[in-house]
Amino acid sequence: MKKFIQTTIRLLLLLFSTSIITNCSASKELSDNWSKVTNILERISPPTFPDKDFSITSYGAVGDGKTDCTQAFESAIEDCASAGGGKVIVPRGIFLTGAIHLKSNVNLHLAENSIIKFSDDKTKYLPLVFSRWEGVECMNYSALLYAYGQENIAVTGKGVLDGQGSVTSWWPWKGKKDDGGWKEGEPHQKAGRDKLFEMAENNVPPEERIMGEGFYLRPNFVQFYKSKNILIEGVTFKDSPMWFIHPVLCENVSVIGVTVEGLGPNNDGCNPESSKDVLIKDCYFNTGDDCIAIKSGRNNDGRRINIPSENIVIQDCIMKEGHGGVVLGSEISGGVRNVFAENCKMDSPHLDRAIRIKTNSIRGGVIENLYVRNIEVGEVKEAVLTINFLYEEGDGGDFTPIVRNVVLENVKSKKSKYGLLIRAYDRSPVTGLKMVNCQFSNVKDGNIIEHVKSPVIESVQINGKELILK
Repeated sequence: MKKFIQTTIRLLLLLFSTSIITNCSASKELSDNWSKVTNILERISPPTFPDKDFSITSYGAVGDGKTDCTQAFESAIEDCASAGGGKVIVPRGIFLTGAIHLKSNVNLHLAENSIIKFSDDKTKYLPLVFSRWEGVECMNYSALLYAYGQENIAVTGKGVLDGQGSVTSWWPWKGKKDDGGWKEGEPHQKAGRDKLFEMAENNVPPEERIMGEGFYLRPNFVQFYKSKNILIEGVTFKDSPMWFIHPVLCENVSVIGVTVEGLGPNNDGCNPESSKDVLIKDCYFNTGDDCIAIKSGRNNDGRRINIPSENIVIQDCIMKEGHGGVVLGSEISGGVRNVFAENCKMDSPHLDRAIRIKTNSIRGGVIENLYVRNIEVGEVKEAVLTINFLYEEGDGGDFTPIVRNVVLENVKSKKSKYGLLIRAYDRSPVTGLKMVNCQFSNVKDGNIIEHVKSPVIESVQINGKELILK
């Protein structure tokens, strides 16, 4: 009996020590993943500007909400850039304008109680500029706030930028009755969209993909293209024609303390595309589409450019309405890697998902290293985590997507239809899925899980019961 007791004690001690080693190993792995954030943030350094001010009112701008101030903005920015940089000041008042094009070393600074109201006259966004529209390069209407190939640019302050998207301007071009105000017989984007995508698949050079008037492809609010050292801080954006903040092929981007309010069609909040070293921090999103959607080009065009989005850090943000909180896809053909989201709050019966990956075998893409921790979800309509390989066109192409290394740690949800909704392919299962210390409550319909290989699940409860996946 004594020998039996000693043997039993030794076995228990061995099991206990093995558990400690395993837990320590898991903790170390999680810590090692997040240690990469320090290196990313060290590379993200907001631009600084000379202490020189250029007020738009000195160039003829009148803050009455009626006077066209387009030329005043252009002249102030030109003089500021020519002088080596500084702030272009928008004082208190309502300033009506067309497209604003930023130049290197210029900080567009909005004083408190200032409003930049962007004209709904579509000719104010001509001539056409080089753009990326839903992941495809083309010549299209200028973004409301645009820059190409610039360095050290910023939009800062406490003012408001109003895109004037509404059911009577811009939004009906979506061609959707329920959220865009479109009416039967009115023109909309479908023919232009189809033509653009066809030209991209046929390798028509981007400069020859002429959109603009007659094609009804809405411009984004902010599009900074092939630019470096970018800061957007403190301001409020309202009612974009389409996507709000869209850095494309950019490096060193900081979006800090920004409020985004717009429930129109495709009113995505912040969409870094084929960009690297991006910080999105302390922002508030209440949007008509994804709050944050990380992208890298669509189909043939995305593979032609073949530049992923990478090293994206999302911290301390609040997401209300939208199709998803933190989203990767769907224009993701160039791939996405190294995305870190932490300390965010998401809550609305009109927020469809918290964490979302969307692609298919036409879009393709390698999506890897998504790390999410310390997320509080009040309510989402569909699922806390959605990974969908059957988005839109479904499994109809030759470019099988790959999703690997998705890690959720300390994610808590109070209400959703599903906990996990994962639909991958048998030939390409999700690998490296890990969930640690997550609790999903009031889950109505459990989980849908198709094709996940060797997931690691540690201390995960759904409706109070331990989740077990094989």
